[in-house]
Amino acid sequence: MVDQRSIGVALLYLMLLLLFESTFEQQVQQQQQQQRLSSRIELTALFELRSSLGLRSRDWPRKVDPCSRWTGIRCENGSVIGINISGFRRTRLGKQNPQFAVDSLVNFTHLVSFNASRFLLPGSIPDWFGRRLLTLQVLDLRSCNVTGVIPSSIGNLTNLTSLYLPDNRLSGQIPSTLGQLLSLLVLDLSKNSLTGSIPLSFVSLRNLTSLDISSNNLRGSIPPGIGALSKLQSLNLSNNSLMSSIPSQLGDLDSLVDLDLSSNDLSGSVPQDLRGLRNLQRMILGNNGLSGYLPVDLFSAPSQLQVVILRNNSFNGDLPQVLWSIPGLNLLDISHNNFTGQLPTALNDNATAAVLDISQNKFYGVLTTVLRRFSSTNLSGNYFEGRVPDYVPDNASLSSNCLQNVSNQRTLVECVSFYAERGLSFDNFGRPNSTEPSAPESGNSNRRIIILAAVLGGAGLIVLLLLLLLLVLRVCRQSTTNHRGIGVGPVPAGETPPLPGVAINFSSVGDLFTYQQLLQATGDFSDANLIKNGHSGDLYRGILEGGLPVVIKRIDLRSVKKEGYLLELDFFSKVSHPRVVPLLGHCLEKEDEKFLVYKYMPNEDLSSSLYRKNNLEDDSLQSLDWITRLKIAIGAAEGLSYLHHECTPPLVHRDVQASSILLDDKFEVRLGSLSEVCAQEGDGHQNRITRLLRLPQSSEQGSSDSSTALCAYDVYCFGKVLLGLVTGKLDISGSSDTQMKEWLEQTLPYISIYDMELVTKILDPSLLVDEDLLEEVWAMAIVARSCLNPKPSRRPLMRYILKALENPLRVVREDNSSSARLRTISSRGSWNAALFGSWRRSSSDVAVIPAASTARVEGGSSFKQSGTTGSQGSTYNGGGDNSSSRRRHSKDIFPEPRETQGIEIQDRD
Repeated sequence: MVDQRSIGVALLYLMLLLLFESTFEQQVQQQQQQQRLSSRIELTALFELRSSLGLRSRDWPRKVDPCSRWTGIRCENGSVIGINISGFRRTRLGKQNPQFAVDSLVNFTHLVSFNASRFLLPGSIPDWFGRRLLTLQVLDLRSCNVTGVIPSSIGNLTNLTSLYLPDNRLSGQIPSTLGQLLSLLVLDLSKNSLTGSIPLSFVSLRNLTSLDISSNNLRGSIPPGIGALSKLQSLNLSNNSLMSSIPSQLGDLDSLVDLDLSSNDLSGSVPQDLRGLRNLQRMILGNNGLSGYLPVDLFSAPSQLQVVILRNNSFNGDLPQVLWSIPGLNLLDISHNNFTGQLPTALNDNATAAVLDISQNKFYGVLTTVLRRFSSTNLSGNYFEGRVPDYVPDNASLSSNCLQNVSNQRTLVECVSFYAERGLSFDNFGRPNSTEPSAPESGNSNRRIIILAAVLGGAGLIVLLLLLLLLVLRVCRQSTTNHRGIGVGPVPAGETPPLPGVAINFSSVGDLFTYQQLLQATGDFSDANLIKNGHSGDLYRGILEGGLPVVIKRIDLRSVKKEGYLLELDFFSKVSHPRVVPLLGHCLEKEDEKFLVYKYMPNEDLSSSLYRKNNLEDDSLQSLDWITRLKIAIGAAEGLSYLHHECTPPLVHRDVQASSILLDDKFEVRLGSLSEVCAQEGDGHQNRITRLLRLPQSSEQGSSDSSTALCAYDVYCFGKVLLGLVTGKLDISGSSDTQMKEWLEQTLPYISIYDMELVTKILDPSLLVDEDLLEEVWAMAIVARSCLNPKPSRRPLMRYILKALENPLRVVREDNSSSARLRTISSRGSWNAALFGSWRRSSSDVAVIPAASTARVEGGSSFKQSGTTGSQGSTYNGGGDNSSSRRRHSKDIFPEPRETQGIEIQDRD
C-alpha cells in the first residue's frame, strides 16, 4: 500500500515536471521569437545603413539575425528599438568617402535610441530627423564632425529625454523650438560654433537635469527665468561671450551641484541669493569681469563644496572665512583679483588636503597654520612678511612677497609703502615683525627709509639709463657697419638693380624666363589659374612649354614693396635645402611687375590638404591620417631648424602658418612664403642686454614687428600649426588676436603632461587614432603648448622641437612615467626644462599672442650658409624600443641646451 502511494506521488511529480518544462520551452520560444527581427523592411534598412556608413562585417555580419548577433542592435517585439554604432570603425572603402548617410533610419518606426558618438559623420543633421523619428528618446551625436545648423524640426521630438550634440562643427543660432522638448533631461550643445543668444524658451524645460552649452560663440545675457529649472543639477555656460550680470534667480536652483560660468564677459557683483545653492559642489566663475565684495554668507550653506574657482576677476575685500575650512574643499583658486586681509589661524581638523592658489592679490601678514591643509600652494604676488614656516609645502610658490630669506621678493620700498598705507609697521628685514599700528617714531623712521630708498633708487635708475644708452649706441654702430653695401657686379639687362646691402648672384637663382613665356604658361594670367592673392603677390598655376607644372608669383610693385622680392631672391641665391620650395627662375623685365617661378607642389599647402574633397563629383571631405600629419610636422620642423641653427646668421621665417607649409606628391614638406625671411638681428650684445634688463618689448613679445626679429616668433607660430594638426582647426591662425586668445584659453587647459585622456576632448573628431597613436597625439600637443609659452626665452629651440617630434613616444613615456621624473622636468639646463619650463607655472597661464608681422626690413641682410644642408627628411619612428633603452639614450635624443641656462635664470618668476 505504501509502495503504491509512493509510486503515485512520483508519477504526479513527473507529470508536473513535464508540464513545467513544456511551459518553459514555450516561453523561451516566444521570447526568442520576440527578439528575432520579424520585419523585412527593417532588415533591408539595416543592410542599407551598413552599406551607406561603411560598417564592417565583423560588427554587422551577414546571414545572422541582427537582433541577436549584430553589435549595438537592440530589439523588442521583433522590431529594432536601439542602434548604437559608437566608436565603430569604417571599412577601408568607407573611410575614403565618409558621409552623414542615414536615410534608412526612417524605416525604423519603433526606434527609441540612436547613438553614433565618436563615429565620423561629416555633413548636416537631416531636417526629417524631427519629422520622422517621433519615437526617439535618445539622440547621441557626440564628436561626429557634424556641420551645419541644428534643424528647428528637432523640437517635434517630444519624447526626447537626452540630446547630445557636443564637439562638432555646428553653427548658426540655437533653435527656440528646443524649448518644446518638455521631457528632456540632458541637453549638451558644447564645443561648437553656435551664435546668437540663449533661447528664452529654455525656461520651459522643467525636467532638465543637465544643461551644457559651453565653448560656443553665444552672446547676450543669462535668461533670468533660468531659476525655474528646479531639477537642474549641472549648468555649464563657460567659454562664451555672455554679458551683463549673474541673475539672482540662479539661487533658486537648489538641486544644482555643478555651476560653471567661467570665461565670459560677465560683470557686476555676485548675487547674495546664490547662498541658496545648498547642494553645490563646484563653483567656477573665473575669467570674467566680476567685481565687488563676496557676500559674507555666500559659502555658509554649501558645505559640500569641492571646487571654487574665482580667478581673473576684480573681486576685492576680505575672503569669507568659511572658505578656509570647508571640509571637502580640494581646490581653491582666487588668483589675479584684489582680495586682501590676513590668513586665518583657525583650521578645521576634518578638512582634507587641497590645492590653494591665491596669487596676485593683496594678502599680507605672516603665514599661518591654515596652510597645513593644502598640499600645493601658490602665494606669489602678495605682501606676506616674516619667515617661511616648516609647514609650508616645499612646492609652494612664494615669489613677489615680502618674506625673509626667500629669493625674488618685492623691494623694501614696495613693502614699507604697502604696510604704511594700512597703518601697519614693516620691519621685516631686521627686528621681529609687528603688525600692530605703528607709533609716531616708527612712522618717522619709515618715512626716512622711504625717502632714502627713493633717492638711491632714482640715482641708480639714471646711471642704468646712461649705461643702456651707451650700449645701444655701440650696438647700432656695429649694426650699421655689418650691413653696409657690398659691391655688386654688372646687372643683367632689363633687371632691377638690387637694394643697397643686398648682393644677389642672379645666375644662382634659376632660369631667366621671358614675360611671354609666363603669359603662355598661365593663359594670360587668367582667373581660372589664380591660386590665391598672397600678401607678397598673386600666385598662379602654370604649365611651361615642356609640360612642367609650376607656380608663378606675380608681384605688382605698385602695391607691394620691392624689398620683398629682392630679399627672396637674395635668400634663394645663398640658401638651398630640400625642405625649402625650389625656385626654378624669375622674370624681371617689366618695370612695375616682377615674377618668381617655383616648382609646383601637387598637394598644395597644409591648409588645403588637411581636409580635401575625394573627387570633383562629391562634396565630402577626406581628412589626413595621423601618420601623415606627424610626417608633415617633422618636415616643417626640419626646415625651420635648418633656418634657425644651420644658417649664419640665423634666419627667421616670420610667416609660419599652414598656408606656408607646401606639400609634394608624397606629402613631403617644402617651406614657402619666403618673402618675409630675414636674419635674426640683435643676436649678440643687444639680445643679451635686453634679456638682462628685461625690457618688455623685446623680452616678452618676440614678434617680428619689433626692432629685432626673433626665432622664438617662428617657434610660437609653429606651435599654432602643431595645435591645429591635433585639433583640426588650422584656419584659426588667420583669426584675429582676440579670437586666437579665446581659442587658446579654451584649448590649452586640455593639454597636460599628467593626463593623456584630457587631449581627447580637443582631438580632431575626424582623426581616428587607437591607443598606440594617442600617445603620439598627446606628445605633439605637449610640444605645441611649450611652443606657445608667453615668454620667448622659455620656448624651446627648434632643433629640440624636431627631436621631440621625431621621437614622440620618448617624450611622454620618459617625462610622465612617475612623479619623481616629473620633478626632474623643472631642472634648469636640461632639454626637458627647455621644452616644459612653463609647465610649472599656474594652469591659468595662457600664451599671449604676438602681434602680427607688419614691419619690413629696411635694406637687407647677407645670408650665408654654414655647415651641412640639413637632413633629407626624417623617417617616421614609431618608438618601438623598450623603456630601458629609451632612458639610456635620452640624453642623445635630447641634448642639453647650454645657451638656455642663463635665460631660464633671468626669466624665472
